[in-house]
Amino acid sequence: MDIIPAIDLRGGQVVRLLRGEYDKETVYPKQPDEMAQLWQQGGANLIHIVDLDGARDGAMQNADAVKSITKNVSIKTELGGGLRDMESIEHLLTNLGVSRAILGSVLLEKPELATEAATKFPNQIVLGIDARNGMVATRGWREDSAVKATDLVKEFASLPIAEVIYTDIARDGTLEGPNLEATAEMANASPFPIVASGGIGDLSHIASLVQCAKSLTKGSISSIIIGKALYENKFTLEEAINMAQS
Repeated sequence: MDIIPAIDLRGGQVVRLLRGEYDKETVYPKQPDEMAQLWQQGGANLIHIVDLDGARDGAMQNADAVKSITKNVSIKTELGGGLRDMESIEHLLTNLGVSRAILGSVLLEKPELATEAATKFPNQIVLGIDARNGMVATRGWREDSAVKATDLVKEFASLPIAEVIYTDIARDGTLEGPNLEATAEMANASPFPIVASGGIGDLSHIASLVQCAKSLTKGSISSIIIGKALYENKFTLEEAINMAQS
């Protein structure tokens, strides 16, 4: 299992939110490119980037910060937030040097965009499914839908999708541990590998996801995204990688 460190961007700065609430923000002192270099040096193979302004406003807002990251690391990157048309997806993958585009809100609002993007960029499109109480949330987690997360993922089963990032919003930024039951349910429903996101606070939480992945009867959990715990030095990236590979 891989460990994917996260870089959340707002106003060009590296930040973390609590449960996705924009008024509960922590700003970190390092520049985005400096943070990315640290994660690369720590052994990461992929960096997860979120344009929080883009997720809220519906269009990418932190392109300069994203470019500074991709110019200064040699590992792969993925980005979500504000990707709601083919032009922005193409710009991200072609001009900004990002390896994979994460589609979130548009999966409900414009599902045909996922089809178009995955057809043009096979295995470079990631589905970002964020759920609150099992139901899909959109628009930077500000709006709840009446669609079950496990139903949504099945709609894209025929596409050449790379992975699905599943985030339990109630756990995100809390350090209280992942929602193992919901993550396993999503893995069982998904035709694509699941990347678990939200709630990792100590190494035992990583171990619990590793065991959860091993116990699945179908589906798979391929990776874990970690943000706040790394920024608050709960453990090192190297320790997380070692635990995930145990």
